[in-house]
Amino acid sequence: MRQFLFASAGVAALVSAGCATTSQEVREAAPSAPAAQGAPAAPSAPAEAAPVRNPLLVPWTGPYGGVPPFDKVRVEHFKPALEAAMEEFRQEIAAIANEPAAPTFENTIAAMESAGKTLDDVETLYGIWGSTLSGPELQAIQREMAPKLAAFSDEITQNEKLFRRIEAVYQSPEKAKLTPEQQRLTWLRYTHFVRAGAKLDAEAKKRLAGINQRLASLYTSFSQNVLADEENYVVVLESEADLAGLPDSVRAGAAAAAESRGMKGKWAVTNTRSSMEPFLTYSARRELREKVWRNYVNRGDNGDARDNNQIITEVLQLRAERAKLLGYPTHAHWRLENAMAKTPERAMQLMEAVWTPAVARAREEVADMQAIANKEGAKLKIEPWDYRYYAEKVRKAKYDLDQNEVKPYLQLEKLREGMFWVAGELFGFSFTPVNDVPVYHPDVRVWEVKDKASGKHVGLWYFDPYARPGKRSGAWMNAYRNQERFKGEVSTIVSNNSNFVKGAPGEPVLISWSDAETLFHEFGHALHGLNSNVTYPTLSGTAVARDYVEFPSQLLEHWLSTPEVLNTYALHSQTGKPIPAALVAKIEKASTFNEGFATVEYLSSALIDMKLHLAGSQKIDPDAFERDTLGALGMPKEIVMRHRTPQFGHVFAGDGYSAGYYSYLWSDTLTADAFEAFTEGKGPYDRTVAERLRENVFSVGNTVDPAEAYRSFRGKDAGIDALMRKRGFPVPGAARKKPAK
Repeated sequence: MRQFLFASAGVAALVSAGCATTSQEVREAAPSAPAAQGAPAAPSAPAEAAPVRNPLLVPWTGPYGGVPPFDKVRVEHFKPALEAAMEEFRQEIAAIANEPAAPTFENTIAAMESAGKTLDDVETLYGIWGSTLSGPELQAIQREMAPKLAAFSDEITQNEKLFRRIEAVYQSPEKAKLTPEQQRLTWLRYTHFVRAGAKLDAEAKKRLAGINQRLASLYTSFSQNVLADEENYVVVLESEADLAGLPDSVRAGAAAAAESRGMKGKWAVTNTRSSMEPFLTYSARRELREKVWRNYVNRGDNGDARDNNQIITEVLQLRAERAKLLGYPTHAHWRLENAMAKTPERAMQLMEAVWTPAVARAREEVADMQAIANKEGAKLKIEPWDYRYYAEKVRKAKYDLDQNEVKPYLQLEKLREGMFWVAGELFGFSFTPVNDVPVYHPDVRVWEVKDKASGKHVGLWYFDPYARPGKRSGAWMNAYRNQERFKGEVSTIVSNNSNFVKGAPGEPVLISWSDAETLFHEFGHALHGLNSNVTYPTLSGTAVARDYVEFPSQLLEHWLSTPEVLNTYALHSQTGKPIPAALVAKIEKASTFNEGFATVEYLSSALIDMKLHLAGSQKIDPDAFERDTLGALGMPKEIVMRHRTPQFGHVFAGDGYSAGYYSYLWSDTLTADAFEAFTEGKGPYDRTVAERLRENVFSVGNTVDPAEAYRSFRGKDAGIDALMRKRGFPVPGAARKKPAK
C-alpha cells in the first residue's frame, strides 16, 4: 500500500519505505548539443537514428487518459529514467522554493501537487517490475538506486527555502479561508516536513540523511533475501506416495509448478503461502509437512548469505536513533503520531484485550485436534506443521464441513465475477474487459470500470493473479495512477495482484475459502481507489492513515459469504451447479471455527513488531527477542507467527507497516462495527447504508480525519464489542450484565 507524501505516488512509496535520492549525472540518452558555429561538418555517418528518448520519461499516451507503456519498458531504462526524473523534480522544487512572490496556497502547496509527475510515473513502473518481474539485473539496479532515492527525498524535505514557504502558508491567517480539502492538504504537507526533520539543525539533518540512505539499502537487501529463499527452497515430490491426501487441484498445481521448473513428471511445493497452506492442510505425509513448513518459516533465517538477522538488528538501531533525532521516545511513537491510534499504548491496549481470549480459544482448538489424533492412534503431540491438517479433521467432525467439499465451488474466475457484481450493487460500477492496452506479462488482464447509471468512465482495473519466479509472494493492491481534479479530470488506474497456483491449461483454478477472502480483501482496496472523488492527488484514494487503510478492504470480505454471491457465483467446477444451501449453512455455522489460530498467528506478529520498536536503542538479537517475547506472552507452541521476524517484509522491507502491523486489528474493529450498520438495516445490500459508506469512507481519501469520517458514516465511534462478536470471543462485560426483566 502507498502513503502519499509528495504529489507522486511513486516518490511517496519510496519515502514510506525509507528511500529517497540525490540525482547523480543524468544518463538519459539525449540529443547531442549542436556543433559549434564555423566548425567543419562531420563526415556523414551511415544512416544512424538519433538517440531515442527513454520511453519511461514520455507522458503516458493511449486511451483512458493514457496508460502505462508496459510494452516499451526494458530493465536498462530504469536507472537513467530515475536519474532524469529526479533532476526534473529537483528543478520543479527549486522553482517553487525560489518563487519571488509571497507564499500562498496556490504558488506553494498546490504547486507541489504538479511537481514530480514524471518521477511518479517512472517509479510506478519501477515498483511493478520490482514486485512482479524481479531478476538479477533489476536487483542490482535496486541496490544501487535505493540510497540515491533516499537521499533525494531528504534533499526535498530538508530544503529550507521550501519548508519556510510551506510553514508560512500553514501559519497564515489566510489558511482559514481555504476549503477544508485545501486546509487538510496544507496540514499534511507541513506535518510531513516537520516529521521528516525539516526543523533540525544542519548536523542533525546530515545524520538523518545518512540513516535514511543506509536504511534504504538494508530494506532492499532484506526483501531480495526473502525473495531468494522463496525461489530457491522448493520441496520436490518424487512419487504418487508423496501425494497422499492431496486433492486433485493441489496435485495439478504442484505438477504445473514442477513442469515450470523443468521437472515434468514430478510435483513441486514452492516456498510461498499459496503453495504451502494447501499442502499442510491436506498432506498425509507428516515428514513432508514438516519439511515444507520449515522451509517457509525459516525464510531469511537459514544462517547463510541471505540471513536477515543482522539486517534487522541494524535496522532497529537506526530507527531508534532516527526517532531520537526527531524528538520521539521510540520509532513506534514517531510512526503512530498521525495514525488513528495516536500512541503505541492505545494500540497495545487493543492487542492485549484480544490476545488473551484468542490464546484461550487456540488452546481449546489444540485440545480438539489432539483428541482426534489420539483417537486415530497417531502417537504424536500436535506441532505447528500438524495444525492445519488436524484442524480440517476437527472441522469435519464438529461441523460436518470438509474444505475439499467447498473448494470445487470456489473457482477463481467465477469469484472475480462475483466481486464485480458486489461492486455494482454497492457502488454502481460495471466492468468490461479491454484488450487495447499493453500489459507487462501475458497473465495480466484489464477491465474498464464505468458508472452503470451514467456510463461515465471511472478507471481501469488490472488483474495479475498467478505466482511466477520473480514475483514476490502474497497479495496486494497497487495504484498506477490516482484520481484527481486538480488540473482537469484524471481517472484512476488500480491493480490487484495475487499468487494463485496456475493449473493445467483450460482447467479452472480452485482456491481455498481463506484465499477467496483475501481476493475480496484486496478488491476492497481497489474499490477504495476507484471510488475516490477528491481534488488533489496527494489526498486521493487509499492515501489514508495506516491503521485506517485496511478498513475498506477488510469490510468487503463480508460480502463473500452472502447468499447472493454464493448462490450465483459459487458454482461447481464440473457440474456448474450452485453451492447447496446445506453446505452454505455449514459454512455459516463454522464461521468462527479456527479463529483462535487465525488471531494468534496474526496478533503474535503484530505484538512482536510493536515490542521490537518500543525497545528503543537496545541492541536486539531478533531470533532471541522473538523467542523470549513469545514465551512471555504465552504463545501456544503449536502456532508460529504469521510473519516471523526474518521474513517480515511488512516491517523490514520498508517503513510501511513498521510499528504498524497492529493496523489490521485496529481496522477490523471498524470493519466489524461497520458491517453491523448493514445488518441493523436492510442487510448487506442496503443501498442507503452503502451510499453513506461511499460518501463518508470510500470516496473521501485523506480529505477528512479518519475518526471524523467514520463517525459521519456510523454516527458513533467503534468499540471492541462488534469485533469480539465477529471472532466468536467473549464480549467484555457481557457476562456481568443482568438480563432484562
